[in-house]
Amino acid sequence: MDISTQPTAPPKPTDRSAGATRTRAARGATRPGDRIFLGLSRGSGILLLVIMAAIAAFLAYRASLVLSKDEGNFLTTFEWDANATPPVFGIAVLAFGTIVSSVVAMAIAVPVAVGIALFLTHYAPRRLGGPIAYVIDLLAAVPSIVYGLWGALVLVPNLTGFYGRLDRYFGWTGIFEWQGGAPRTLLAVGILLAIMILPIVTNVSREVFRQAPLMHQEAALALGATRWEVIRMSVLPFGRSGVISASMLGLGRALGETMAVATVLSPSFFINASLLDPGGGTFAQNIAAKFSEASEQGRDALIASGLVLFVITLIVNGAARAIIARRKEYSGANA
Repeated sequence: MDISTQPTAPPKPTDRSAGATRTRAARGATRPGDRIFLGLSRGSGILLLVIMAAIAAFLAYRASLVLSKDEGNFLTTFEWDANATPPVFGIAVLAFGTIVSSVVAMAIAVPVAVGIALFLTHYAPRRLGGPIAYVIDLLAAVPSIVYGLWGALVLVPNLTGFYGRLDRYFGWTGIFEWQGGAPRTLLAVGILLAIMILPIVTNVSREVFRQAPLMHQEAALALGATRWEVIRMSVLPFGRSGVISASMLGLGRALGETMAVATVLSPSFFINASLLDPGGGTFAQNIAAKFSEASEQGRDALIASGLVLFVITLIVNGAARAIIARRKEYSGANA
């Protein structure tokens, strides 16, 4: 029998040709609704970038109109007299107050929020964890002016004894030296901001910890690990990226908070080494306090300070994304 007359099997498609065939089939099978949704999603992303660029261009343009007239150094001047002729203003005090109050808030809120999230997900019984989580969700919806009124009427009057103890035991550091007076200081602002951002950081961290792979936790328990060791080896590494994201959300609110800070702080344009002495200010508080009485030149100066806050926020978010990208291989997201 002639071998050449035998039927031959069709050639087996390679992986590349098979992938191309599947891609063409998927494109051909795309429904009109999918194409519409893809277009809307892509358009929304492009629109967001256009809006951000428009905001940045507006702030930069209005800031350029007044910065050329500033008789002081915009970055180092300890004065804000933008309505004068010629204007003299700078952001040194505002940048210091914004950064210090936000750092204090993060140092207080993040450890407490992570602890609450771990308690709700791994320690609290369901009958207790549910009501606590519900209360935290409600706290996240409280308006900032309510926090500000509570801070001015309740928090600040009750900080006198706390300030006295800080001065007695840690006054030698200079950071916690107290000369007396009303405790309307950057530390009071930091404590109030910590209370405000606590629900946000807690809620996001709680949801991240709930997604920790159950198999990893059961494997650690099977090897004899304690509950804390399970959390330390399985839950925290998995949720590290989520906790960083939650912290950046809280930091964004702390950097831009206005009414609560304006209600609690006694602003002044000088910097104290001690967190317990009055003085300082923040970008958002200064804009809210001076916008109504500012001339057109003064408003441009306030817009220039808002541009700096805008840039700081972008830098913070960019740094957070870089940290998450570097640690994504340890986050457990691919488990």
